[in-house]
Amino acid sequence: MPIFQSLLDIDFYKFTMGQVVFKRYPDVPVKYTFTNRTRRVRLAEVIDENELRRELDHVRTLRFRNEELDYLRGITAYKPNLFCEDYLQFLKGLQLPAYHLEQADGSYNIEFSGAWAEAIYWETIALSIVNELYYRALMSRLSEFERDVVYATGKIRLAEKIKVLRSHPDIVFSDFGTRRRFSREWQDYVIRVLAAEVPQQLLGTSNVALARQYGLLPIGTFAHEMFMVMSGIMHGSEEEIRASHNKVLQDWWEEYGWSLSIALSDNYGSDFFFRDMTPEQARQWKGLRHDSGDPIEFGEKAIAFYRRCGVDPQEKLIVFSDGLDVETMVKIADHFAGRIKVAFGWGTNLTNDLGFDALSLVIKVTEANGHGTVKLGDNLAKALGTPQDIEYFKRVFGYTRTTYQELRY
Repeated sequence: MPIFQSLLDIDFYKFTMGQVVFKRYPDVPVKYTFTNRTRRVRLAEVIDENELRRELDHVRTLRFRNEELDYLRGITAYKPNLFCEDYLQFLKGLQLPAYHLEQADGSYNIEFSGAWAEAIYWETIALSIVNELYYRALMSRLSEFERDVVYATGKIRLAEKIKVLRSHPDIVFSDFGTRRRFSREWQDYVIRVLAAEVPQQLLGTSNVALARQYGLLPIGTFAHEMFMVMSGIMHGSEEEIRASHNKVLQDWWEEYGWSLSIALSDNYGSDFFFRDMTPEQARQWKGLRHDSGDPIEFGEKAIAFYRRCGVDPQEKLIVFSDGLDVETMVKIADHFAGRIKVAFGWGTNLTNDLGFDALSLVIKVTEANGHGTVKLGDNLAKALGTPQDIEYFKRVFGYTRTTYQELRY
């Protein structure tokens, strides 16, 4: 059976971003590119190309069903009529655009090009496919008993996580693990167990299909691609490129207001973010998302920023989402207790912790409106873009950090 059975089996922020794009920038040409940051793993030597093509081709045959669109239409936890009817009708007719796939030096080059309003949905789908095919291949080399051990290991580790969570009831989190999950079946199992065992701590899941299945809140913020593509749209001068960052915040607030106002803070480094976000935005927005660099350092910067803006940090929220495990979550929660609200977007370590090493795979926008795009982050190991574009954007955004920390995921 194909891995994907529904186009709802993707991250919630693809729909919230997708609506902003559909209304404002639908025809902007973009290119998304797959990158395996775990370079020691030669994916083309593990994953069969024909299987990969079959899975990607199958996704292009899927369409949103009426009952799936009814589910999106009925999401009212954030605001009434979260998704407008024009956008839902656009989804009803959506076919994901064609992809380009080739082998190169033991890996795969995969690209998804097209109008932004259509190509945006490929990211978490393609990442989930590559991950699941990789672990299927590893599992196929094991005996039946060894495969049982893998799942037993996953269950024991999940039980250990739940034990720690129960001893720290102040920790609240969401599942952000779709893109690098071990498999769809395993993510389903993890969510089902967490919903039963720690229901007061599980805020929701980014996976819309699983949120629907288990009556959970579909949850998410927005992604780096919003800033990256906007820099291609607003590319007339260095001043315009810098202004593109706040334009994303303005568009997002105009569309969703307070209900979905968690700002991703590191695309061009958090130092620039805290210079660019206005005191008015600091007061209006619910909080921030941390996705690279030292989480304690970031949280201290955020508290200082809010105080400079005359805002009580205890009224604001930081969603930490960078390479988390339960021990790191405990450390962060304890450090900021009583100082600022804290929640966690828990990804790879939650849905892919069965004894195999996890891969660090990403799909990011590499071109927008004919221009190269850049993500810098607070850890240069996560930087994306050509070397020339990275240096140019460092200058444009006054980026001076030199932190380079080896990626866990």
